[in-house]
Order: sequence, then structure tokens, then C-alpha cells
Amino acid sequence: MKNYEVVIGLEVHAELSTKTKMYCGCSAAFGSDPNTHCCPICTGMPGVLPVLNGKAVEYAVKAGLATNCEIARFSKQDRKNYFYPDLPKAYQTSQYDLPLCKNGYIEFKVGDTQKRVGITRIHIEEDAGKLIHDAYTGDTLVDMNRCAVPLIEIVSEPDMRSAEEAINYMQTLKSILEYLEISDCKMQEGSLRCDVNLSIRPIGQKEFGTRTETKNLNSFKSIQRAIEFEIQRQIDEIEAGRQIFQETRRWDDDKGYGYAMRSKEDAHDYRYFPEPDLAPIVLSDEYINEIKKELPEMPHIKKQRYMSEFNLPEYDSEQITSSKEVAGYFEKAVSICNNPKAVANWIMGDFAKMLNESDITVNESKILPENLAKLIMLTDNQTISSAIAKKVFIDMFETGKNAQDIVNEKGLVQITDEGAIKQIVERIVSENAQSVADYKAGKDKAIGFLVGQIMKESKGKANPQVVNKLLLEVLNK
Repeated sequence: MKNYEVVIGLEVHAELSTKTKMYCGCSAAFGSDPNTHCCPICTGMPGVLPVLNGKAVEYAVKAGLATNCEIARFSKQDRKNYFYPDLPKAYQTSQYDLPLCKNGYIEFKVGDTQKRVGITRIHIEEDAGKLIHDAYTGDTLVDMNRCAVPLIEIVSEPDMRSAEEAINYMQTLKSILEYLEISDCKMQEGSLRCDVNLSIRPIGQKEFGTRTETKNLNSFKSIQRAIEFEIQRQIDEIEAGRQIFQETRRWDDDKGYGYAMRSKEDAHDYRYFPEPDLAPIVLSDEYINEIKKELPEMPHIKKQRYMSEFNLPEYDSEQITSSKEVAGYFEKAVSICNNPKAVANWIMGDFAKMLNESDITVNESKILPENLAKLIMLTDNQTISSAIAKKVFIDMFETGKNAQDIVNEKGLVQITDEGAIKQIVERIVSENAQSVADYKAGKDKAIGFLVGQIMKESKGKANPQVVNKLLLEVLNK
């Protein structure tokens, strides 16, 4: 790889969270029985007349404004012709030369480096139906429920130079769409997916190499693996003296292997022409300004606010604000316990680990933000120690119980009485003469052992600060 530079551009498809489809009143909900959310309009029967969903246009404009795009006052829709059974009418209604949004960008960090990736365009289009191929019988089934579900396609400039940059771009874009509440971004359901356009070239060469397009990747892991595979494949082909062909490829995540599907089409292969059944889209300055006023606080702005208002480190602020759901949870907890750093530490530490292991989101967990806040307050006022708090947290995660109730039920209140703790300290010191001798011989590790024995004797309930103070007093007599 040291002799080559990779060039990556992404085409991201995001299904919009509208109640109805792009051109009819059918439900756009996911997960219903096959072919139950469709009608003559969304399946493209002859003689029907589509009517554009205004909410889809509004959502696309929001996406454009949030990604620093120019919003077109005049745009149109076009027919993109192709012959696959996922759209019975044999064309997709999309936008070609006059998209709703163009010339934008998003910024994000890769390590310590600030990266800007250009957005070529954002346009609206309808989704296709879902094809299900039976490898054993050779049959293909089609589910038309997804036909004409509203999409935006976000096309980047070829500005990315590694799989890491592509992943960070996707994560940033996903966060923006979630903050706008225009897409649920559930990659496992296909409502956010991307096509990777990739080529390599010798370092120093200005001209792009021949690109390939890997289609319909719907997880960050798949995107990274598919990019890394394709980079190595193209290098191997070039160094073996073979030619890279412009083609559309498919990624098999189970096998960790990509393979060619067909030669890659250019725009002229789709024979675009203006959609005759739909009027042009004309937007006024007033309309665009009203949408601009409705935009929420975006992740990069919220991050700066957390750093100034809550005095959080940049890393913490970036991690928490990357998810609208997590940021909302964080703010609710902080409003109760007034300890932003402690809330951030829980969210990024034990909580994140347990959420990942359970494959659930923060809002799907049994721990409400007010309960996390109360756990932190119990630690702050020294009712329980930080070690006990971790045990209580596990119980909270599993049962959804209130922290105070768990502490009361299990008798976990911290021992702060110096007289009671001193009795334990003196007993442990008298029973561990060798550790005492080691300490007096300059072996500091002996202190840790003695503290551990004291905490074990108190069942973790002795106040650690008091333990350390009294232990040193006894040892240094």
C-alpha cells in the first residue's frame, strides 16, 4: 500500500422517516407482511398519476442545510431507466441534472486531523422493491412494500483516502441525519446504506485510477472490510499486470469476499429524461428560511457547548454528542445530579460496554437517566463507594431498579464511622505482620494488599479515603 494512494467516494442512501411513500398514500412503515403496503401508484401501473410527498422535500432540504449545501430554488425529477424486477415500471423516479442540494461539505476528525469531505449533491428519489433470491431453487421473490419509500441520496466528492476516513464520514453523516430526525438510520433494516466508489493510483499521480462500485453496504464493519478487501484486490491486479475494470461489485460479509456483479453503468446508460407526470419543484426563499429556523442544535455545535458549559474534555464531548439519543440521555441525567463528568464517565465506560454486549441502545436499557443520576449522587455524598456503585449499576442494568432501593435491600451503605473502620484496620495489621514489615522496608505494594484485605473484611463498604488515612496512621506509629 505504501506505493499507492486510495481514492474513495461514497453514495449514501437514507430512507426518510415520512409516514407515507413518495408519490402515494401507502404506509412507508418497515416490517409488515410482504406486498401489503403497495398500490397501483407505487408499483407503477399504467395510467396512474403520482403526487410528490412534500414532507420528503422538506427533509431533503433539512439535510442539505445541515451539510452546508446550496439549495436549488428550481429542480425537477427524472426517470432513470433500468430493467430489474424490483421496480415493475422499469424505471426509478430520481433526480439527474437539477438536484435539490449541491456543493456542500461535512467536517470531522480523524485522529488529531480535521478532515473536510465535499458533498457533490443530495437528491430525492424513490426506493426499489426488495428482491429475495433463493439459491437452492433459483427462484426470486419480490416484496413491493419498499417500492417508492422516500430516499435521499447523498453523493460525496472523492475526498477520502482510507477506510478509517470513510467510516468517520459515515458516522458523522449518520449523526447529522439522526439529529435532524429525518431518518431512523437503522442500518440493519437498510434505511441507511452506502455504495463505495474506490480506485487506487500511484502516489504522486494526479489522474484517478479506474473505479469500482461496491453496492449496498449496511454496517460500518461491512464498509470497512469491503474497502480494505477492494484496496488489496486492486493493488494485486495492478502489480500482476492486469487491468482494473469499471464494474459494480457485491460484498459477501459472511465470506469476507467481494465479487463482480456487472459492468459499471455511466449516467448515459440510464437514459435519463424529465419525469413527465411530476411538476418541477420550485422553492421560495421564505420556505427555505423557515426550514432553516427549525434546524436543531447540530452535533458540532452541541460538542462546543458541552466543552464550555459542562467543562467536559473535547474527547468526552465528541463521544457523547455523536449520538442524539446518548446526548439527550446525558443532559437529562446531568440536570438531576449536576455532575457532567461523572455522567460522561459512566456513559462512555461501564454503560457503553454493557450496551454493546447486550446489543441495545441507551434508550432501550432499563436504566433511566434519572436513576443513573441518583446512583451518582449516592457516590458523591459518600453513601456508597465507587466500587459498590459498580455492583449496584450491574443490578440496575439487569432489573431496572432504583439505585437507592438496591442499596437499602442489600445493606450497601458505606461505613464512614472512623471508630468502626479503625477496629478493622488494627485487626488486619496485626494479622499481616509480613506485609507490615514489607511496608516498613519500603515496599509500597504492601499498602495495596492491606487495603484490599480491609475492604474485603468490610465487604467493600468501608470508605476508601478513611481506610487509607487510618491505615497510614496505624503503620506509622
